[in-house]
Amino acid sequence: MIRIVSAVIGAVILLVLEIPSSQAAYGDAPWCAVINAGEDEMYWDCEYATFAACWPNVVAGNRGFCNVNPTYRPATAAPARPAVRRHAAKHPQAR
Repeated sequence: MIRIVSAVIGAVILLVLEIPSSQAAYGDAPWCAVINAGEDEMYWDCEYATFAACWPNVVAGNRGFCNVNPTYRPATAAPARPAVRRHAAKHPQAR
């Protein structure tokens, strides 16, 4: 009985955690070519840095459109180093 219950719980967890392929995004770039794969199936090809780079793939007959990647997170820049202040050397004035 315990084996059956644990098998059912495992199956439920897998079903809950599964991401439908129609909503999956592949790649880590700011622009995606959303391509119609047929029968209500959409493929997100997220490998384009700009809209201009994405557009030729869609126009080439893939029956899709370009969209902003909903899961894109730009890399964070390193914190700026503080500026080093250099003071002018004070020399005694010649008299």
